[in-house]
Amino acid sequence: MSDNVKLYRKIADSVADAIEAGQYKLGDRLPTERELAEQFGVSRPTLREAMIALEMLGMIEARHGLGIYVTGNVRPVAPSADIDFEIGAFELIEARRLFEGEAAALAATSISDEQIEVLEGLLQRMHEEEEISGEDADREFHLTIARSTGNGAIIATIENLWDWRNRSPLARNILTRARGMGLEPRIVEHRRVVDALKAHDPAAARQAMRDHLERVIDHLLHATETEAVQRAQQETKARRSAIAKRVAI
Repeated sequence: MSDNVKLYRKIADSVADAIEAGQYKLGDRLPTERELAEQFGVSRPTLREAMIALEMLGMIEARHGLGIYVTGNVRPVAPSADIDFEIGAFELIEARRLFEGEAAALAATSISDEQIEVLEGLLQRMHEEEEISGEDADREFHLTIARSTGNGAIIATIENLWDWRNRSPLARNILTRARGMGLEPRIVEHRRVVDALKAHDPAAARQAMRDHLERVIDHLLHATETEAVQRAQQETKARRSAIAKRVAI
C-alpha cells in the first residue's frame, strides 16, 4: 500500500481484508477498540475513524453495550472517490490544534480592540443560539482570530481546514454524531482564548487554543461512543417531547 495512504484508511483496509478473508465472519464480534488500537499501534481517534469508515461501508456495526459486529463481508464496488472518505474529523482537529494554536499566539501580538469586540459578540451568539446555528458563530470566531494575524497564508490554511468539515464524508459523519452534546463547555474554553488575546499574551493564547482543541478531540471520542450517542438521542427526544407538551398547553 502507498505510503501516502491515510493512517485510518490503512487500519480500515486491514480490518476489511481480515473480514473478506474469513478471519471474522458475519455476525462475529470484533476485538474491542482498545485491543485493536494496541494491535495496530495507533491512537483511539485513529482507530475510531477507521471503525466509522467501515460502518459507512456497511461492513460492521457498533451495538450498544455489546461491541462491534461484522455485518458485511465484502466491500461495496464503487468508484475510489466513494470508498476513500478523505480526511476524518479527528485528523482535522489535530491539524487545527497545530495551526490554530500558533495563529492564536501570533494574533495576540497584533489583535485590535475592534477584533476583540467581534470575538465578544460571537461568544454572545454562541451562548444565545441553539447548537447548529451556534456552529456558524464558532467558525467565525476561529476565522476572526486567523484574520487578526494579518497573514494571508495562515488565514487560507485555517479556512481550508474548516471547509474540510463539510467536504469530507467521514468528517461530516463524525461531527454529525457529536451534535446534541452542547456548546456550553466550548464557550468557556473560547472565553479563555479571548482573555489571553485581550492580555496580548502569546503563550497563554497558544495554550488556551491548544487546550480547547484537545478537549474537542475528547468530546468527539465521547460523542462517538455507542452508549453516549444513544443517551444523547434519548435526551434530545425527551427535550422535544417536553417542549411539545408545553406548546400544547
